[in-house]
Amino acid sequence: MKLEAILQDPSKAYENPEDVLNDSNLTHDQKKQVLDQWEYDALELQVATEENMPGPEQDYLADILEAKKKLNGDDE
Repeated sequence: MKLEAILQDPSKAYENPEDVLNDSNLTHDQKKQVLDQWEYDALELQVATEENMPGPEQDYLADILEAKKKLNGDDE
């Protein structure tokens, strides 16, 4: 799958944020782009949910933030 397609909706390309880290077809910077986009999408979904516009059941924000930490070498 091309990066442009993945960035449109990372949740369609990957089952969970950890899968982004394991994708050997992406560079470090591309993985960061994907996780940044997924984080943005998750935050937008939270806002919509707060405004009584429910979205998908799964909230990946904590998982996304954890994956970003691992990507940056901050996992302990």
